[in-house]
Amino acid sequence: MAFFKKDECEQHYKLGKTLGTGSFATVRQGVCKADGGKWAIKCIKKANLEAEDSEALELEMNLMKTLEHPGIVKMKECFDTPKVLYMVLEPMVGGELFDRIVEKEKYGEGDARDVVKTVTEAIQYCHSQGVVHRDLKPENLLLSSPDDDAKVKVADFGLAKMLTADTAMTTACGTPGYVAPEILGGQEYDNSVDMWSIGVIMYILLCGFPPFYDENNAALFESIKRGKYDYPSPYWDNVSDEAKELIDSLLQVDPGSRFTAAGVLDHPWIASHDTYHDNSLTGVGTELKRFNARQKFKAAITIAKMARKSPF
Repeated sequence: MAFFKKDECEQHYKLGKTLGTGSFATVRQGVCKADGGKWAIKCIKKANLEAEDSEALELEMNLMKTLEHPGIVKMKECFDTPKVLYMVLEPMVGGELFDRIVEKEKYGEGDARDVVKTVTEAIQYCHSQGVVHRDLKPENLLLSSPDDDAKVKVADFGLAKMLTADTAMTTACGTPGYVAPEILGGQEYDNSVDMWSIGVIMYILLCGFPPFYDENNAALFESIKRGKYDYPSPYWDNVSDEAKELIDSLLQVDPGSRFTAAGVLDHPWIASHDTYHDNSLTGVGTELKRFNARQKFKAAITIAKMARKSPF
């Protein structure tokens, strides 16, 4: 992992077309001049950053340079120039996971199981390294290629935190709908917040819509803090009891009762190869298409930013 202080990025990489844009950054296609390798280069204009944003970026870079796992998007190197910060990242040309599911002609419980297993393995690794992601959501689950067997990888460690014995996390952060109830309650929390988010993602993977939803964020947060959800018919009629049992073990309001990553990986729904993995989930694509449309229509707003305007 190398960090550069001079404006050297374009000396080492040929920057190509824009792959995506955000509030602070543009992601461009990049080709390494030394070996022709293709990368995604995140270009962040420093003039757009506030002090807290700069600190978060520095933390993100320091965390990502330590993470090396097949289920996590790799950062090759950074170029810290006077005006722009460049992050050279593994290209995830397959797009977002949920968009791919919508396109699938066949989708079943086994497909959902494979995703949950891969994401949980990546988060188990993070937790073993003392890293808490704090913003697991569908938009941060990317595919390595357009192929049917493309690997799912966890991306965007912009809200991640290094957790040590002396660390007390109380900062309100995350994304509405996926955030754990203890964060909303202003309590001290730990890496179990990631497991709650995996529970929400698993629920959506199996039916196409979230367990907690309300257009009004205050009502949504109250619903999450109560932890009340159900498995409505007909959407859940063909989903196994084992899957529901695992979701129930993740969506526990009490963090101490919530499954760890190891608990998820040891659960029969993940660890076994029973016939319920063959269950076809025919309605998920339609529901997920509607859900995706709503999510893309609404600008992504982090809880941290909303907290500046109104308390929970």
